[in-house]
Amino acid sequence: MKPVVLFLCTGNSCRSQMAEGWLRHLAEDRFEVLSAGTNPVGVNPQAIEVMQEVGVDISHQYSKHVAEFQGRRLHYVITVCDHANASCPTEPQGDVRLHWSFDDPAHAQGSILERLQVFRRVRDEIGQQIQEWLRAADRLPAPGPTSLPQRSGLQKT
Repeated sequence: MKPVVLFLCTGNSCRSQMAEGWLRHLAEDRFEVLSAGTNPVGVNPQAIEVMQEVGVDISHQYSKHVAEFQGRRLHYVITVCDHANASCPTEPQGDVRLHWSFDDPAHAQGSILERLQVFRRVRDEIGQQIQEWLRAADRLPAPGPTSLPQRSGLQKT
């Protein structure tokens, strides 16, 4: 059984979608990767565009409500925005819950080029965080309550 990872944010439009795409791309088939939102609004076209720039296709992904995963066994639940972390319902729970805070590129101001730069920065920050997490995860036992890498930016709840 593959470990199941759920990325959670508010709108499930940018950050969690990019994280889902990055983990699928970087870890290949090692995980079952999901994403959801507390108030899903659809995948942001600029998130699709900037991920395509680095060879990651998320155009087939779609926004889902976190309620779809209630009662499902999840090994990791990773919130990628402060609002979702604060307002996350008690379900779904994972064996390990992590919080990674990223700016919301959907709220970027300015010209289209300036907004795309914010999307690119957040995309790269998420990709780097996932690469670091994967390196730490490679040294861990099978998923379970004690399988959390202990380093800055990761929290066990």
